[in-house]
Amino acid sequence: MVKPCLLFLFFVFFIPQLSFSCPQDQRQSLLDFKNLLSQNIKNQSTAELTLGSLKTWRPNSDCCKWQLVSCNIRSPSREVIDLNLNSLVLSGSVSSSLLRPLLRINSLVTLDISSNFIQGEIPGDAFVNLTRLISLDMSSNSFNGSIPPELFSLKTLERLLLSQNVIGGTLSGDIKKLKNLQELILDENLIEGEVPPEIGRVTELRKLSLRQNMFTGSIPLSVLDLTKLETFDLQNNSMSFEIPDGIGSLVNLSTLSLSRNNLSGGIPWSIQNLKNLETLKIENDGLTGEVPAWLFSLQKLKILRLGGNKLQWNNNGSVLAKSKLTHLSLRSCGLEGNIPEWLKNQTSLLFLDLSMNKLEGSFPKWLADKELGIIILSDNRLSGSLPPSLFQSRSLSVLALSRNNFSGQIPDTIGETSAMILMLSENNFSGPVPKSIAEIYRLLLLDLSKNRLSGEFPRFNVLSLLQFLDISSNEFSGDVPASFGESTLMLSMSENNFSGEFPQDFINLPFLRHLDLHDNKISGEFPSFISKLSSSLEVLSLRNNSLKGSIPQGISNLTSLKVLDLSQNNLDGSIPSSLGNLTSMIQSPSSSSSALSFAFSFDMEIQDLAVNWKNSKQGLSNRNLYLYTLLDLSMNKLRGEIPSSLGNLKSLKLLNLSYNDISGLIPQSFGDLEKIEILDLSYNNLSGEIPQTFANLSELNTLDLSNNKLTGRIPGSPQLDRLNDPKIYANNNKLCGMQIQVPCYTPTEQQPEEEDEEKEEAVVSWEATVIGVAFGFVMAIFLMYMVGYFSDSPPPRRSPKNRGKFKK
Repeated sequence: MVKPCLLFLFFVFFIPQLSFSCPQDQRQSLLDFKNLLSQNIKNQSTAELTLGSLKTWRPNSDCCKWQLVSCNIRSPSREVIDLNLNSLVLSGSVSSSLLRPLLRINSLVTLDISSNFIQGEIPGDAFVNLTRLISLDMSSNSFNGSIPPELFSLKTLERLLLSQNVIGGTLSGDIKKLKNLQELILDENLIEGEVPPEIGRVTELRKLSLRQNMFTGSIPLSVLDLTKLETFDLQNNSMSFEIPDGIGSLVNLSTLSLSRNNLSGGIPWSIQNLKNLETLKIENDGLTGEVPAWLFSLQKLKILRLGGNKLQWNNNGSVLAKSKLTHLSLRSCGLEGNIPEWLKNQTSLLFLDLSMNKLEGSFPKWLADKELGIIILSDNRLSGSLPPSLFQSRSLSVLALSRNNFSGQIPDTIGETSAMILMLSENNFSGPVPKSIAEIYRLLLLDLSKNRLSGEFPRFNVLSLLQFLDISSNEFSGDVPASFGESTLMLSMSENNFSGEFPQDFINLPFLRHLDLHDNKISGEFPSFISKLSSSLEVLSLRNNSLKGSIPQGISNLTSLKVLDLSQNNLDGSIPSSLGNLTSMIQSPSSSSSALSFAFSFDMEIQDLAVNWKNSKQGLSNRNLYLYTLLDLSMNKLRGEIPSSLGNLKSLKLLNLSYNDISGLIPQSFGDLEKIEILDLSYNNLSGEIPQTFANLSELNTLDLSNNKLTGRIPGSPQLDRLNDPKIYANNNKLCGMQIQVPCYTPTEQQPEEEDEEKEEAVVSWEATVIGVAFGFVMAIFLMYMVGYFSDSPPPRRSPKNRGKFKK
């Protein structure tokens, strides 16, 4: 009886300790990782960590019971096999070195460390221990360097995800070692070079996605050996040459995405063999030839995007479509006539892009009645009015009809839509905008520019989600609209008839980045509350209005300002010295911070910002507006001297102070405007010399100093010497220099001339003396004669007292 009891006690007390606890070394590795992660976060003020899931990671506890950790419960050793550590770090960055403790756990089968802001090189040498690893997900981090070759030695690996990092280098030929690899996803990196032909030897591949990298060359023919391939994505690279004719041999393909490359040739005939194809994306590739009708016979095809090529639609009859498309893009495919009626039968259609064709006729009611989510018909020749039922669809999210010939009034039903983006610009719409447009609760972007719309613009609710508004180039009148929601980022309301004072309600838009009101009739004093506008404001254009008064010093609070255009107003007073403190005109932009990035993601054309550039009105692309820093105060009544602080604006590309009443000297500090391309100080009262520091302006290509009172030598430099148009310096009578072919003389060059002048003066002096003596003698004789010295009468009698004085 004793032995069975002892055996029972052994099973009760010892077996659980052996079987139901993870290995001590693995537990310690996980704790080391947690400590390193916490320490990384503490060292950064901007980093943030979600510790909720890691609170269960405590010493002296079973790591198999920790959150995010899975163990092999069928094994007596209870080894850790699965770590799901994605999205632990919410912001900031952490070092890739913190991964090393995890990579000591050689029993790992699955490791997910995606979305953790990890930066640095992948510690390849530490991966050699993971001989059982099947799935590795390191996507959505900031890894750099190249893919370490050690990853290609993991023979058990079936899934390798490294998308959305900063990995460069090339895709190594060692990839052929990954015999079991089924998914290779390297999207959104900086990998360059050619796709290695060895890829064809990874015959188990089912998903190959190399989208948005820098791959070049042709699609290797060895890809045709990947007979199990289901997804092949090379979108957004620089691939060239033709799509392989044999692509149709990949009969398991469901997704073929080759858009945005430099491919040539036509659509291979063999694609019709891909009976399982659901997605075909070959947009913006440069493909030529016809759009084959057999594409619509692929019964499983749902997404077909052919837009942006040089393909031609030659089937003007009815298309017998067997596919049930959800997405169709035939942008710039040469479609003519009415919108194709065979689309009526596409009952599953959600996305339709027929833009940049030659479509005519009206907007068909059958299309308006369809429950489409996105309709893009821009850049055609469509005409007539819009059917009211178009805006009664509860599915419509995007409607783009810009650059057509639509006319009439915007239907009153527009307020019933749930659209997020409405683009109706460059048509012939007229009359007032229905007030109900302000009730579209999801509206984010509204573009009504370049029409003939009139009346007052509707007021939006403070809870409105509207972010982008462009109503420029219409005939709107009344007070300047300023009632919008707090989400507003861009307001473009130029070239209308808005009047009254600048509204104070603009200070209630905390995220406003772009405010354009040029060419209106805004009057009154320049607002003193301008300093209370959004600190995020990047563009402020009030050109060609009737504002008066002085520019307040507080304008320097707009530290994000890159474009300030106050030209063609009635502003007076002096130029505030505080303008030299505009931070974003001092620092060179490193990347785009445009408020329009959301709109650009839809390939939408936002109207360019009109500025006076190189003596003419030009539009600067809003896509590249972050590259420009402009300050234009021309055509006002500003006076006083130019503050030297403007020389602080080192990233400034345009400075225009022309047509004012500015006096004094040109600041020496202007030589520090190292990025300046256009400098216009013409039509002022500037005096003194042009600073020699102008020789430092190596990027200056447009200069105007005419109609001032400048004197002295024009500075010379390789760049300034090329600016030799006399008009640049016209009406400055005391300037000299090779640029205007007026010689200048240095003091040493003037000395011989001065000596000659002294000699001439000496000769003139002697000549004058001789002439003077002769003239004096003649005058003396004449005077003596006049007083009778030479008369015939006897001389007067002298007294004896004076007689001796005249004795000869």
